[in-house]
Amino acid sequence: MDKGLEKALDIYSVLATGRSISAKDKETSELYNAYYADSEVYDITNALLQRLGMKLYEYNDSVFVTAGNGNKVFGYTNDDLKRKLGLRLNKELYLVYFIIYEALLQFYKSSDTYQIKDYIRIDELIEAVTGDLKQIGGDMVSVSESDNDTGSFKEVAVLWDSLPPMISEDKDRNKASRGSQMGYVKLTANLLSGEGIFTNVDDRLYPTDRFHAIAENYFEDNGSLIYESLNSTDN
Repeated sequence: MDKGLEKALDIYSVLATGRSISAKDKETSELYNAYYADSEVYDITNALLQRLGMKLYEYNDSVFVTAGNGNKVFGYTNDDLKRKLGLRLNKELYLVYFIIYEALLQFYKSSDTYQIKDYIRIDELIEAVTGDLKQIGGDMVSVSESDNDTGSFKEVAVLWDSLPPMISEDKDRNKASRGSQMGYVKLTANLLSGEGIFTNVDDRLYPTDRFHAIAENYFEDNGSLIYESLNSTDN
């Protein structure tokens, strides 16, 4: 096998598992150096990832990949995520999507801004979700439980508004679940932590290098896809 192709496959085998290659990591620094020092390895790696519908991001002397939009092989489908999170309805999943979107907004307001916080608190995220859903949900009374489960903004707003803020006054007893606003946010935080986007410590979400690599390109590459997807269901 050609040495350039072999090295590119080694790089791919690491990135495809959700790990990164980094100049600071002893296990992957040699792959990182090969990726940038050898044009053949660089071109083959990028061509391979592009063919597989994966997007490559760079940050802080590290390289990450994530499944491109609509990638059903390496990404999650809506049904995959519902099973993973224990959700039943589309509007429950869209609420999780909206919480993810709000978490991004806590750090980045647009493609030309920089991080403004070192971490966000769970209670801050709950407050942000509540405030924005009230603004964009419109007349929530017009949506009933019998309406189609499209995951529209109004349905998401009604679902959120119907939830108690928390199950118990003792925050430590509030687990990730569909039973409360805090439960949904913790459910979402656990998902993002599992994907290496945040480090969750004492109900504080700290952004990782993977977060920076993806988030700094999110608005430029995709715009507000979650917002647009939800908004289109209202029309």
